[in-house]
Amino acid sequence: MDFLPPPQDDAPPMASPLAGVVAAFMPRLAEFAFDPGLVAAIDQHAAAVCDTLNADLFATPGSSEAAALAMPDIPPLPAQRTVAREDLSDYVLGFNDVLAEQGWQEPVGYDFATLRLTAICWLVREKDLLAF
Repeated sequence: MDFLPPPQDDAPPMASPLAGVVAAFMPRLAEFAFDPGLVAAIDQHAAAVCDTLNADLFATPGSSEAAALAMPDIPPLPAQRTVAREDLSDYVLGFNDVLAEQGWQEPVGYDFATLRLTAICWLVREKDLLAF
């Protein structure tokens, strides 16, 4: 397991894993203009990432799902696509670990991992998660 050295006062801040994803996958966002199906796939992957990161919200009493069960005649509110930078960074680190264990290589086209990483890049851009 790799351990990072402790930060020093004069050392630059460590790069976010989100910055690496953005650097690698931002050019793929330009393909949105040519492929509406790609936009739909990225949208679904972005929603899945947000759902994964916000899954604990639905398990707590008082959440919209719990309220919907208590009052079935009132439709639940649509889930918001909110994501925190720290949570998404942790997700990216874990996702990249799995890809590394599997020996994944970025393909020319799109596979599940490429779609997911492109969706993460899109979320970072849309939610302005690299701004400090």
